[in-house]
Amino acid sequence: MDTAPLVDHIPSLRRYARALTGDAWAADDLVQDTLERACSKWRLWTVGSDLRAWLFTIMHNLFASQLRRSPPRAVVDIADAAHELRSVDSRHDDGIDLQRCLLLLPEDQRAVLLLVALEDLSYAQVAKVLGIPAGTVMSRLSRARRRLHELMDGGPAPMAANRPGLRRLK
Repeated sequence: MDTAPLVDHIPSLRRYARALTGDAWAADDLVQDTLERACSKWRLWTVGSDLRAWLFTIMHNLFASQLRRSPPRAVVDIADAAHELRSVDSRHDDGIDLQRCLLLLPEDQRAVLLLVALEDLSYAQVAKVLGIPAGTVMSRLSRARRRLHELMDGGPAPMAANRPGLRRLK
């Protein structure tokens, strides 16, 4: 087995794993597990197909399995913890704040946002990686961007106030 094609994708796998987990050690473990799984299942990859998408699919499935096995995380309402949050004083803190806000996004929205924005995958590739329809990718991406904007600004997105509410039609 020639591992050169796998090695070329390690930087993007590490970047995505770091954004998913928010922890360098956990990200390295996830990349290692992904590469081990890819090597053991190498015969399942179709030559000529998108190796990058296949690797991201493996990583996504491993991460989802890890989340299911791990104990549930405590959910804290941001409004309840607002008094404990410090304000952003410098541009350096924006990066830390962005990472914190990314980790506050729901997992399905965060995965779509990271694959599109960070890894520059097309909607079709993201749909294939996550095993969801392309329309679902677009709606999750829209919700993730809006929620991230709200979290970064500390309030509702500017357009949210101008949008009409949902109406029930019969």
